[in-house]
Amino acid sequence: MRAFDYTTPSTVGDALKLAKPGSAFLAGGTTLVDLMKLDVMTPERVIDVNSLPLKGIRLHQGALRIGALERMSDVAAHPIVHPMISRALLLSASGQIRNMASIGGNLMQRTRCDYFRDATSPCNKRRPGSGCPALTGVNRNHAILGTSDHCAATHASDVAVAFVALDAEVVLRSKDGDRTLPLEDFYRLPGSTPDRENALNPGELIAEIIVPALPWRSTYLKIRDRQSYEFALTSVAAAINLKRGVIQDVRLAAGGVGTKPWRLRAVEEALKGSVAMERTFADAAEHAVDGARPLAHNKFKTSLLKRTIVRALLDVAGVR
Repeated sequence: MRAFDYTTPSTVGDALKLAKPGSAFLAGGTTLVDLMKLDVMTPERVIDVNSLPLKGIRLHQGALRIGALERMSDVAAHPIVHPMISRALLLSASGQIRNMASIGGNLMQRTRCDYFRDATSPCNKRRPGSGCPALTGVNRNHAILGTSDHCAATHASDVAVAFVALDAEVVLRSKDGDRTLPLEDFYRLPGSTPDRENALNPGELIAEIIVPALPWRSTYLKIRDRQSYEFALTSVAAAINLKRGVIQDVRLAAGGVGTKPWRLRAVEEALKGSVAMERTFADAAEHAVDGARPLAHNKFKTSLLKRTIVRALLDVAGVR
């Protein structure tokens, strides 16, 4: 690990003043510290934000508001938190990591692509223009949606998938005030600039997550190689509004398959007004892979994603 300056501001204003190029915010540190040890991230200054007043889990004007410094385990256990969010958090990591990791940090976590995490490998995220070995190398865990000729790294967050399905917004704070974005728009597709992963501007930090109320049945289903402490091969956040067995509305997002949390709007549209049944779910799920670009070793994700959608919908709709 390279030498760095370490500072612990007591106010948000002080933290933002310190946030110059070459700086990194530290909350739980469960991603940042790992990547610093690997020389993948080499900030000149680490700004510890744990003393900042960016906590709280509350209902306000019909929406759930979660402070960025709330720990994953506390959010998962809170009685007013949407069950889909709680389930996504509980399936995210070990209990020890959930006790340390913050919600804001989870949304900002970097990809688990092995080439990105190997400082000796080319990687367009790490060194723009150096290349993407994953496109022709080992790519079983990589994305099939939202990829480009410059990057196919999968987004790692589970709870971000649930948030996107629920139309959550993220509040970004700077010295000029707050701005609010849909979380879906906060994340950028790699295109030709995979090093630019989100809409966060220099000198900004995540302050809060706003989740609209959605009193529907919901679930989060995660498919992975082992039962615990593993990232998703595919995952689906599903919420459904049924009336006499007919789908009035539905929200769906997928993880493990996209370069960002992937909203499945074409599947949602195909389901609306249809009878909740397995055949309906399977037909609609075909749209999930529209535009998919599977690589040599992850072609199985196209069929696995469709099966994951069907299974999640069967569960949330109570269809057997």
